[in-house]
Amino acid sequence: MPHRTSPSRLAAPVAVLALALTACGAGGGEDTDARSPGAPAAPARTASGGDVAAGEAVTGKVAEGPGAVTYEVVARKVDVGTEAEAAEAVAEAADAEGRVPAVAHLEYTHRGGPALTEGSEVHDTAAVFADGQRGDILVGAPDDVPGCEDPYAVESWKQGESHVFCETYLVPADATSVEVHWSQEDGEPWVWKFPRR
Repeated sequence: MPHRTSPSRLAAPVAVLALALTACGAGGGEDTDARSPGAPAAPARTASGGDVAAGEAVTGKVAEGPGAVTYEVVARKVDVGTEAEAAEAVAEAADAEGRVPAVAHLEYTHRGGPALTEGSEVHDTAAVFADGQRGDILVGAPDDVPGCEDPYAVESWKQGESHVFCETYLVPADATSVEVHWSQEDGEPWVWKFPRR
């Protein structure tokens, strides 16, 4: 899985747009938040897949290097950028015509299983959709968006600790809602919906 990061520094080296639509972090645009600042997350849901309320956490297992880890996951917000930022972030501006970058911020909390001593795979099943259609992952986007961490730089992760990883996709500029999908291995996706303002 390629290293994925967010398009905060869209002046960084030009990213490559991956057009593969199979399952495999933005400037001055909208900030669609799932909850009020400081509000606690709702209790985590454990059933597999389905729509999730804003701020609601889910629980799922992921096979990691040292063994299966149980995570609590919640999509906190989606930052939606502009068409100009999308055009700067791809090799060919035409590839971004009519689209904007959408950066999903997901918080993952280690709830059970062995401590991790190197990178995690928990973010590999996260994706961004718009109006029910999967966006195109933006490969090579910068990783320095405030509040986003590099999942490959996390070398120690113990129970009770949380990290925020971001996923960056291009979505249609006229989409009325943006969705964040995450699933545990071999599970149906949970879906958080963020209406566009």
